Amino acid sequence: MAYTLWGLFPLYFVLLDTVNPFEVAANRIVWSFILVLMIVAFFGRWSVLKAVLRNRRTVIGCALGGLMLTTNWTVYIAAVQHEAVVEGALGYYINPLITVLFGVVLLKERLNRLQWTALAIAFIAVIVLTIDFGRPPWIALVLAASFGLYGLAKKLVDAPSLEGLGVETGAMLIPALIVMGIFAAHGNFALTTRDLGSVLLLVALGVVTTVPLLLFGVATSRVPLSLMGLMQYATPTVQFIVGVVILKEPMPLSRFVGFVLVWIALAVLAYDGLRRSRVPAIPSPGLAFDAT
Repeated sequence: MAYTLWGLFPLYFVLLDTVNPFEVAANRIVWSFILVLMIVAFFGRWSVLKAVLRNRRTVIGCALGGLMLTTNWTVYIAAVQHEAVVEGALGYYINPLITVLFGVVLLKERLNRLQWTALAIAFIAVIVLTIDFGRPPWIALVLAASFGLYGLAKKLVDAPSLEGLGVETGAMLIPALIVMGIFAAHGNFALTTRDLGSVLLLVALGVVTTVPLLLFGVATSRVPLSLMGLMQYATPTVQFIVGVVILKEPMPLSRFVGFVLVWIALAVLAYDGLRRSRVPAIPSPGLAFDAT
Protein backbone atom coordinates (compact mmCIF):
# COMPACT_ATOMS: atom_id res chain seq x y z
CA MET A 1 0.00 0.00 0.00
CA ALA A 2 2.82 2.39 0.85
CA TYR A 3 4.65 1.88 -2.44
CA THR A 4 1.41 2.10 -4.43
CA LEU A 5 0.34 5.35 -2.76
CA TRP A 6 3.77 6.87 -3.42
CA GLY A 7 3.45 5.75 -7.04
CA LEU A 8 0.08 7.49 -7.38
CA PHE A 9 1.40 10.84 -6.09
CA PRO A 10 1.54 12.37 -9.62
CA LEU A 11 -2.26 12.14 -9.88
CA TYR A 12 -2.50 14.20 -6.68
CA PHE A 13 0.10 16.83 -7.50
CA VAL A 14 -1.22 17.38 -11.02
CA LEU A 15 -4.40 18.73 -9.36
CA LEU A 16 -2.23 21.48 -7.84
CA ASP A 17 -0.59 22.54 -11.10
CA THR A 18 -1.71 26.17 -10.61
CA VAL A 19 0.14 26.44 -7.29
CA ASN A 20 3.87 27.22 -7.28
CA PRO A 21 5.86 24.03 -6.42
CA PHE A 22 7.77 25.89 -3.68
CA GLU A 23 4.48 26.77 -2.02
CA VAL A 24 3.16 23.22 -2.42
CA ALA A 25 6.31 21.86 -0.77
CA ALA A 26 6.02 24.47 2.01
CA ASN A 27 2.43 23.41 2.69
CA ARG A 28 3.50 19.78 2.70
CA ILE A 29 6.10 20.52 5.39
CA VAL A 30 3.78 22.60 7.59
CA TRP A 31 0.77 20.29 7.50
CA SER A 32 2.90 17.16 7.88
CA PHE A 33 4.56 18.68 10.95
CA ILE A 34 1.19 19.54 12.48
CA LEU A 35 -0.22 16.06 11.78
CA VAL A 36 2.84 14.33 13.26
CA LEU A 37 2.48 16.37 16.47
CA MET A 38 -1.21 15.41 16.62
CA ILE A 39 -0.37 11.71 16.23
CA VAL A 40 2.40 11.94 18.83
CA ALA A 41 -0.04 13.58 21.24
CA PHE A 42 -2.81 11.07 20.53
CA PHE A 43 -0.59 8.05 21.21
CA GLY A 44 1.29 9.72 24.07
CA ARG A 45 4.71 9.43 22.42
CA TRP A 46 6.12 12.71 23.76
CA SER A 47 8.83 10.83 25.66
CA VAL A 48 10.01 9.21 22.42
CA LEU A 49 10.10 12.57 20.65
CA LYS A 50 11.98 14.17 23.56
CA ALA A 51 14.53 11.35 23.50
CA VAL A 52 15.12 12.00 19.80
CA LEU A 53 15.53 15.73 20.41
CA ARG A 54 18.03 15.16 23.22
CA ASN A 55 20.43 13.40 20.85
CA ARG A 56 22.41 16.11 19.02
CA ARG A 57 23.65 13.72 16.32
CA THR A 58 20.12 12.56 15.61
CA VAL A 59 18.80 16.11 15.41
CA ILE A 60 21.58 17.17 13.00
CA GLY A 61 21.05 14.06 10.88
CA CYS A 62 17.29 14.61 10.77
CA ALA A 63 17.80 18.29 9.89
CA LEU A 64 20.08 17.35 6.98
CA GLY A 65 17.58 14.69 5.99
CA GLY A 66 14.81 17.27 6.11
CA LEU A 67 16.78 19.52 3.77
CA MET A 68 17.30 16.68 1.29
CA LEU A 69 13.67 15.60 1.60
CA THR A 70 12.45 19.15 0.95
CA THR A 71 14.68 19.38 -2.13
CA ASN A 72 13.31 16.06 -3.36
CA TRP A 73 9.70 17.07 -2.76
CA THR A 74 10.06 20.44 -4.49
CA VAL A 75 11.80 19.05 -7.57
CA TYR A 76 9.31 16.19 -7.89
CA ILE A 77 6.29 18.48 -7.58
CA ALA A 78 7.80 20.75 -10.25
CA ALA A 79 8.43 17.69 -12.46
CA VAL A 80 4.78 16.64 -12.22
CA GLN A 81 3.57 20.17 -12.99
CA HIS A 82 5.87 20.38 -16.02
CA GLU A 83 4.73 17.02 -17.43
CA ALA A 84 7.94 15.19 -16.52
CA VAL A 85 6.43 12.35 -14.48
CA VAL A 86 8.31 9.75 -16.53
CA GLU A 87 11.64 11.47 -15.88
CA GLY A 88 10.71 11.64 -12.20
CA ALA A 89 10.07 7.90 -12.21
CA LEU A 90 13.52 7.45 -13.76
CA GLY A 91 14.98 9.27 -10.76
CA TYR A 92 13.50 6.76 -8.34
CA TYR A 93 14.57 3.87 -10.54
CA ILE A 94 18.22 4.96 -10.49
CA ASN A 95 18.16 5.88 -6.78
CA PRO A 96 19.50 2.45 -5.69
CA LEU A 97 22.34 2.83 -8.21
CA ILE A 98 23.12 6.32 -6.90
CA THR A 99 23.11 4.92 -3.37
CA VAL A 100 25.69 2.32 -4.40
CA LEU A 101 27.78 5.08 -5.97
CA PHE A 102 27.58 7.12 -2.75
CA GLY A 103 28.81 4.06 -0.88
CA VAL A 104 31.95 4.05 -3.03
CA VAL A 105 32.60 7.79 -3.04
CA LEU A 106 31.55 8.80 0.48
CA LEU A 107 31.86 5.64 2.57
CA LYS A 108 34.81 4.09 0.69
CA GLU A 109 32.93 0.83 0.19
CA ARG A 110 34.31 -1.77 -2.21
CA LEU A 111 32.08 -3.10 -4.98
CA ASN A 112 32.06 -6.53 -6.53
CA ARG A 113 32.02 -7.28 -10.25
CA LEU A 114 28.23 -7.38 -10.56
CA GLN A 115 27.81 -4.03 -8.81
CA TRP A 116 30.36 -2.40 -11.11
CA THR A 117 28.54 -3.95 -14.08
CA ALA A 118 25.24 -2.45 -12.91
CA LEU A 119 26.83 1.00 -12.55
CA ALA A 120 28.41 0.74 -16.02
CA ILE A 121 25.07 -0.16 -17.61
CA ALA A 122 23.38 2.70 -15.73
CA PHE A 123 26.05 5.12 -17.00
CA ILE A 124 25.34 4.02 -20.58
CA ALA A 125 21.62 4.49 -19.91
CA VAL A 126 22.22 8.08 -18.75
CA ILE A 127 24.15 8.78 -21.97
CA VAL A 128 21.29 7.34 -24.07
CA LEU A 129 18.71 9.39 -22.17
CA THR A 130 20.86 12.53 -22.43
CA ILE A 131 20.86 12.13 -26.22
CA ASP A 132 17.10 11.52 -26.20
CA PHE A 133 16.22 14.50 -23.96
CA GLY A 134 18.79 16.76 -25.65
CA ARG A 135 20.17 17.46 -22.16
CA PRO A 136 21.25 15.44 -19.12
CA PRO A 137 18.21 14.06 -17.24
CA TRP A 138 18.67 16.65 -14.49
CA ILE A 139 15.31 16.04 -12.83
CA ALA A 140 16.00 12.33 -12.47
CA LEU A 141 19.57 12.89 -11.28
CA VAL A 142 18.58 15.50 -8.67
CA LEU A 143 15.73 13.31 -7.40
CA ALA A 144 18.01 10.27 -7.16
CA ALA A 145 20.85 12.23 -5.51
CA SER A 146 18.65 14.05 -2.99
CA PHE A 147 16.84 10.87 -1.98
CA GLY A 148 20.13 8.99 -1.81
CA LEU A 149 21.58 11.64 0.50
CA TYR A 150 18.37 11.52 2.54
CA GLY A 151 18.84 7.78 2.94
CA LEU A 152 22.47 8.35 3.92
CA ALA A 153 21.42 10.87 6.58
CA LYS A 154 18.84 8.40 7.92
CA LYS A 155 21.51 5.69 8.00
CA LEU A 156 23.70 7.83 10.27
CA VAL A 157 20.94 8.37 12.87
CA ASP A 158 18.59 6.11 14.76
CA ALA A 159 15.16 7.69 15.05
CA PRO A 160 11.65 6.16 14.85
CA SER A 161 10.00 6.97 11.51
CA LEU A 162 7.16 9.07 12.97
CA GLU A 163 9.29 11.12 15.35
CA GLY A 164 12.04 11.32 12.73
CA LEU A 165 9.60 12.86 10.26
CA GLY A 166 8.54 15.31 12.98
CA VAL A 167 12.13 16.49 13.48
CA GLU A 168 12.79 16.59 9.73
CA THR A 169 9.72 18.71 8.98
CA GLY A 170 10.28 20.74 12.15
CA ALA A 171 13.78 21.63 10.97
CA MET A 172 12.30 22.92 7.71
CA LEU A 173 9.29 24.60 9.36
CA ILE A 174 10.71 28.15 9.56
CA PRO A 175 11.94 28.16 5.91
CA ALA A 176 8.53 26.80 4.86
CA LEU A 177 6.70 29.54 6.77
CA ILE A 178 9.02 32.15 5.22
CA VAL A 179 8.17 30.83 1.72
CA MET A 180 4.46 30.99 2.52
CA GLY A 181 4.93 34.52 3.91
CA ILE A 182 6.64 35.66 0.70
CA PHE A 183 3.74 34.42 -1.40
CA ALA A 184 1.27 36.07 0.99
CA ALA A 185 3.17 39.36 0.78
CA HIS A 186 2.88 39.27 -3.01
CA GLY A 187 -0.85 38.59 -2.84
CA ASN A 188 -0.53 35.10 -4.27
CA PHE A 189 -1.00 32.97 -1.15
CA ALA A 190 -2.74 29.79 -2.33
CA LEU A 191 -4.59 29.17 0.94
CA THR A 192 -6.44 32.49 0.54
CA THR A 193 -6.53 33.03 -3.23
CA ARG A 194 -7.36 29.57 -4.62
CA ASP A 195 -10.67 27.73 -4.76
CA LEU A 196 -11.85 25.56 -1.86
CA GLY A 197 -10.81 22.37 -3.63
CA SER A 198 -7.19 23.52 -3.96
CA VAL A 199 -7.12 24.67 -0.33
CA LEU A 200 -8.37 21.27 0.85
CA LEU A 201 -5.78 19.51 -1.32
CA LEU A 202 -3.01 21.64 0.22
CA VAL A 203 -4.18 20.99 3.80
CA ALA A 204 -4.53 17.26 3.08
CA LEU A 205 -0.85 17.10 2.08
CA GLY A 206 -0.10 16.27 5.71
CA VAL A 207 -2.21 13.12 5.50
CA VAL A 208 -0.96 12.28 2.01
CA THR A 209 2.64 12.50 3.25
CA THR A 210 2.28 10.79 6.62
CA VAL A 211 -0.02 7.83 5.87
CA PRO A 212 2.31 6.04 3.39
CA LEU A 213 5.22 6.60 5.78
CA LEU A 214 3.30 4.97 8.66
CA LEU A 215 2.31 2.06 6.40
CA PHE A 216 5.95 1.70 5.39
CA GLY A 217 7.01 1.73 9.04
CA VAL A 218 4.54 -1.07 9.83
CA ALA A 219 5.71 -3.08 6.82
CA THR A 220 9.43 -2.90 7.63
CA SER A 221 8.89 -4.87 10.84
CA ARG A 222 6.91 -7.60 9.05
CA VAL A 223 8.46 -7.98 5.59
CA PRO A 224 11.95 -9.41 4.94
CA LEU A 225 14.48 -6.75 3.98
CA SER A 226 15.37 -8.54 0.72
CA LEU A 227 11.71 -8.44 -0.34
CA MET A 228 11.44 -4.77 0.64
CA GLY A 229 14.42 -4.06 -1.58
CA LEU A 230 12.73 -5.65 -4.57
CA MET A 231 9.34 -4.09 -3.84
CA GLN A 232 10.78 -0.56 -3.86
CA TYR A 233 10.67 -0.64 -7.67
CA ALA A 234 6.87 -0.75 -7.46
CA THR A 235 6.75 3.01 -6.81
CA PRO A 236 8.58 4.21 -9.97
CA THR A 237 6.79 1.51 -11.98
CA VAL A 238 3.39 2.90 -10.96
CA GLN A 239 4.69 6.43 -11.66
CA PHE A 240 5.93 5.30 -15.09
CA ILE A 241 2.53 3.78 -15.93
CA VAL A 242 0.71 6.90 -14.70
CA GLY A 243 2.96 9.15 -16.78
CA VAL A 244 2.70 7.16 -20.01
CA VAL A 245 -0.82 5.71 -19.86
CA ILE A 246 -2.84 8.27 -17.90
CA LEU A 247 -0.99 11.56 -18.40
CA LYS A 248 0.00 10.64 -22.00
CA GLU A 249 3.64 11.72 -21.77
CA PRO A 250 5.72 10.84 -24.86
CA MET A 251 7.81 7.68 -24.86
CA PRO A 252 9.93 7.56 -28.04
CA LEU A 253 11.95 4.43 -28.80
CA SER A 254 15.27 6.00 -27.78
CA ARG A 255 13.87 6.96 -24.36
CA PHE A 256 12.41 3.49 -23.92
CA VAL A 257 15.83 1.98 -24.71
CA GLY A 258 17.33 4.12 -21.94
CA PHE A 259 14.73 2.85 -19.47
CA VAL A 260 15.36 -0.75 -20.54
CA LEU A 261 19.07 -0.29 -19.81
CA VAL A 262 18.20 1.08 -16.36
CA TRP A 263 15.94 -1.91 -15.73
CA ILE A 264 18.75 -4.28 -16.76
CA ALA A 265 21.15 -2.51 -14.39
CA LEU A 266 18.61 -2.81 -11.56
CA ALA A 267 18.09 -6.50 -12.35
CA VAL A 268 21.84 -7.09 -12.07
CA LEU A 269 21.93 -5.17 -8.77
CA ALA A 270 18.90 -7.06 -7.41
CA TYR A 271 20.39 -10.41 -8.42
CA ASP A 272 23.63 -9.54 -6.65
CA GLY A 273 21.74 -8.51 -3.52
CA LEU A 274 19.70 -11.73 -3.46
CA ARG A 275 22.79 -13.84 -4.14
CA ARG A 276 24.67 -12.29 -1.23
CA SER A 277 21.68 -12.48 1.12
CA ARG A 278 21.57 -16.26 0.69
CA VAL A 279 25.18 -16.66 1.81
CA PRO A 280 25.23 -17.02 5.61
CA ALA A 281 27.72 -14.81 7.38
CA ILE A 282 30.43 -16.68 9.37
CA PRO A 283 31.31 -14.58 12.41
CA SER A 284 34.88 -14.49 13.54
CA PRO A 285 35.57 -15.74 17.09
CA GLY A 286 35.35 -13.03 19.70
CA LEU A 287 33.62 -10.46 17.44
CA ALA A 288 30.06 -9.14 17.84
CA PHE A 289 27.99 -8.52 14.71
CA ASP A 290 25.15 -6.03 14.33
CA ALA A 291 22.22 -7.82 12.69
CA THR A 292 20.91 -4.52 11.36
